[in-house]
Amino acid sequence: MSLAAAITSYHDLLSPELATASWARLSDELRARRLYFGERPLSSVLRPRLLTAAQYAMLQHGVATVAAAARAVVAPALEAGPAGEAVRAELMLTPQEQALIAMHPGYAEPSAHSRMDTFLTIDGASLQFVEYNAESPAAIAYEDLLAEAFLAMPVMQEFVRRYPVRPLPARQRLLETLLACWREAGAPGGEPVVAIVDWHGLPTATEFELFAAYFAEHGLRSLICSPDELRFHAGRLVAETEGRSTAVTIVFKRVLTSELLTHYGAAALDHPLVQAYAAGACVLVNGFRAKLLHKKSLFALLSDERFQAALTTEQRAAVAAHVPWTRVVRPGPTTYQGERIDLLTFARANRDRLLLKPNDDYGGRGITIGWETDAAGWEVALQAALATPFVLQERVRIAYEPYPALVDGQVVVSERLVDSDPFLFGTNVEGCLCRLSTVTLLNVTAGGGSTVPVFVIDDQQAPQTSDG
Repeated sequence: MSLAAAITSYHDLLSPELATASWARLSDELRARRLYFGERPLSSVLRPRLLTAAQYAMLQHGVATVAAAARAVVAPALEAGPAGEAVRAELMLTPQEQALIAMHPGYAEPSAHSRMDTFLTIDGASLQFVEYNAESPAAIAYEDLLAEAFLAMPVMQEFVRRYPVRPLPARQRLLETLLACWREAGAPGGEPVVAIVDWHGLPTATEFELFAAYFAEHGLRSLICSPDELRFHAGRLVAETEGRSTAVTIVFKRVLTSELLTHYGAAALDHPLVQAYAAGACVLVNGFRAKLLHKKSLFALLSDERFQAALTTEQRAAVAAHVPWTRVVRPGPTTYQGERIDLLTFARANRDRLLLKPNDDYGGRGITIGWETDAAGWEVALQAALATPFVLQERVRIAYEPYPALVDGQVVVSERLVDSDPFLFGTNVEGCLCRLSTVTLLNVTAGGGSTVPVFVIDDQQAPQTSDG
């Protein structure tokens, strides 16, 4: 089955009348489900991301294989000796981060749930990764409810008569993961009670509320609190919210470790959350060891032959196919495609296919795109990158697709950058975020773009005609 043909078929359905009715219904559904990022509706287009079953299977396999390779290359970081020192140096871990990583999370998986950010082209010929969000990935609840909202549109109801589709829900798998980690850790506290922990006032707050409602529907007690509202005393982690004290045994940790360390400074390791974690009084999902996989320099480990000894043949092939060449920004020699190079000389000569990223940030902050920067600006960015942890990464093939929107009552179809960001549970892929943008820096947190649900077309069934 041709995905391009299915997309064309979808767009052909969008008469002005059907598009207007569909946009009105979608707007109502987004409002009813509170699918907003801050004050902005999550979606601004009339079509979801569509994948064939073969494309989704390829996405699952490629992401799972690289995720397993990532765990293999960072494993020495937990060990003493030269190999561990080399990996820790490449990850550029701070002393506080190393102290947190040394604490056992109570369960084996370093990143129980995560998200790989990728570009998958419409023809399925190219699948390239840009980073691994292994610490506190967002959007699972958003994606599940966006699928419900899009299925309510008249145009989707017409489309599924010809092309049977299935959504990719992941909330249930996340709930199961929280409970599985808690049980593996010995079920501290004897009863699962979840605290969804992040700062108050964030634009993602509605997703926390959506999760809390979902947990309640499934009989799991939960609350939302900030790190400032946690206490540790008498061997228990307690959340003090709305004048009540609630003992917590599972922390759904949405706050980033880097933000905890920055906010609390030298006192961070004495924070109640860290004390309870170290004492085994609760489980964190994800635990602090997720930081090993979350650093942008993970891709430097994966793409550097010096760290690939533990990888299988299949894993090496997957890394070569999907992971862009990446290096920590520091003076001196390295390799590129098997050739010895001087990193800074190479960076200056090839800015048209390189970008600079901070080693531990999100939302597109601090990124300099070489092919959109002049030589003087690139040199300034390169010098700044030498002074703080940064990576240099090679440009990947970006995916584009046509998406329809309703503009002044007319259907306008325009090209959008499209990323495919599958959710992982351990190393298994289940569900997928999709973000659209008209600019290169594709990130909803950065203030642009649109989010749409992902549906898999059942290509085992031939498309049906309108009368049959």
